[in-house]
Amino acid sequence: MMKTMIQERYGAIAQTGQGCCSPGCGLPGSEGEIVQIGQICDYTPEDLGSGSGSANLGLGCGNPVAMADLKPGEVVLDLGSGPGFDAFLAARAVGESGRVIGIDMTPEMIALARSNADRLGFSNVEFRPGEIENLPVEDDSVDVVLSNCVINLSTDKGAVYREIFRTLKPGGRICISDVLRSRELPEEILNDPAMHAG
Repeated sequence: MMKTMIQERYGAIAQTGQGCCSPGCGLPGSEGEIVQIGQICDYTPEDLGSGSGSANLGLGCGNPVAMADLKPGEVVLDLGSGPGFDAFLAARAVGESGRVIGIDMTPEMIALARSNADRLGFSNVEFRPGEIENLPVEDDSVDVVLSNCVINLSTDKGAVYREIFRTLKPGGRICISDVLRSRELPEEILNDPAMHAG
């Protein structure tokens, strides 16, 4: 039930183009506010103003690409890639000799990311449907795993980390931006699929 709720929520976001910080999402907002929130999350004005910025729906909570020290030629795996914003920033960093694989469990997000990649002209990025607890990626095949506010959505984080380590090449690295619970929450919040998906 939890996974279905998350898929439905993010499928609706992909179809409407309105993320949790987008104008029209029920919160006060404007395009300028999305840029301000992006800057708070350590995206540069260049990141947000580039063609890739049009794939930013305000769904992340940081900028794992900025911390990953990506190098030309590397293979990057982006967990919960959504519309592709971080994947496209990573693709620029690794260049044509590198490659980025985005994974998302929401068919609508995969379709949107593929459309964005075509529109923006990225040939070194591919988007695969899949779950982060069971990645459709070969063993020892990626240099860097990125995740931006996605692992918190999983109900089996141990499986996520096992999959991350399975896919990483020896000496590979992980760069995660996410939210953590700093204190106990009431059971009614912990067990509410809508709160979890939010």
